[in-house]
Amino acid sequence: MEEIPNNICEECENDDESVKSNLITIGYKICDSCKLSKTIFPV
Repeated sequence: MEEIPNNICEECENDDESVKSNLITIGYKICDSCKLSKTIFPV
């Protein structure tokens, strides 16, 4: 059974529409703001 993707960010736990598009493009369930912060401040 497949897992249904939701729009909850794994980093900040907020519901955002960008989570689904980021899951498709980069493979992570993160929102655009978390993606930007990970790009600027990689850990």
